[in-house]
Amino acid sequence: MDVRKVAHLAHLEITDEEVEIYTPQMNSIVAYVEQLNELDTSDVEPMLGGLTDEGAATFAERPDVPHDSLGQANALKEAPSAVEGHFQVPKVL
Repeated sequence: MDVRKVAHLAHLEITDEEVEIYTPQMNSIVAYVEQLNELDTSDVEPMLGGLTDEGAATFAERPDVPHDSLGQANALKEAPSAVEGHFQVPKVL
């Protein structure tokens, strides 16, 4: 596993010392996960998560509970940078 490539994709700066530390750790994690490829799953039916014992899908729903809106002032109160009533964020291209 290429630690530098993963760090680049995650927009992380990484030193040579960190590469030496993380390379064996990442290789160990990948090797552990690759053990799943050794399992015989030919008799296992594909499924979606959240199924009950009966095989019917379950959905986590709650009744709508009326409540007061957070409001613009409260939402922006803790913002690191707010401009003219909006969150200011870095430009992403």
